[in-house]
Amino acid sequence: MGLSPTPPQLQYFEERAAAPVTLIGQGMEGAVYDLGDGLAGKIWFERSVSEVRPLQAFLGELSQQGLPFRTPEIVVVDDIGGRAVSIEKKLTGTPLQQALENGAVSRQQGTELFVDIVTALETTTAGPAAAALPLLGGVEPAAGEWGMRLAELVRQRALGSSEYLTKDVDGFDELLGKVLAGLAAVQPDKPQIVHGDLCTPNILVGDRQVALLDWGFFTTAGDNTFDAATAAGFFDMYGPEARVIDDLLFDRFEGLGHSRERMHLYRAAYAICTATIYSPTGADGHYTWCVENLKREDLRAAL
Repeated sequence: MGLSPTPPQLQYFEERAAAPVTLIGQGMEGAVYDLGDGLAGKIWFERSVSEVRPLQAFLGELSQQGLPFRTPEIVVVDDIGGRAVSIEKKLTGTPLQQALENGAVSRQQGTELFVDIVTALETTTAGPAAAALPLLGGVEPAAGEWGMRLAELVRQRALGSSEYLTKDVDGFDELLGKVLAGLAAVQPDKPQIVHGDLCTPNILVGDRQVALLDWGFFTTAGDNTFDAATAAGFFDMYGPEARVIDDLLFDRFEGLGHSRERMHLYRAAYAICTATIYSPTGADGHYTWCVENLKREDLRAAL
């Protein structure tokens, strides 16, 4: 029996690599390979070249923000065998999730790092490349201000998951109406860069450096409080102390000037938007997490 042929995307990387091509990891949007010489290659599962180039433009815009942590930089985008591939500067370090599990970083240090990253993003000013990014794998929210754009995204995503959310969340239709009305009334002073997926696997830690990865899933021009609201819940989504850490970070962010009511509004918006993003029938842990958030008494009382 002969060996399986090498996919054309890997051949493309091998022709440009300074060392044997090895898999670094695989996520929702693609597989990433080490190409040596400080470069990494990514094979995108769904995004076309026309969808990756806006991300490349955004990352260039992001690099001008003077943030205290490293961010990706795409240097090449190409179409190989009908799939988008990209080459970017490799960011090194240990995923924060792994560093927490092996004790290299304490829980307190990890939560402080979350606060530091959200606070740093608050200093950013989003440009046109951030606003142009498609959200959640291609959904194009309506043009306009942040609150109206997010409300339209929630409305679109609710259409695909209401069959399940109306069954599992009491009074979902009323809740949805309150979320849409609340978002439409939000008017931030200036558009900031929202990462939208601040979780422990997306942060790399090293001896003296931190890097923030995986921009583009929910990245846009918006309100920094959205990152505060979601990051608080993402630090520990499923562990036995998840709610304790969530409440702790909510308190920290409120103490730094983020409105608790708006954080609850954004948490509800995120839960509705992503409830069925991984499983269209809601048959996964993320859907359960979203449902539990939409049932929270403090969240319902804040809307």
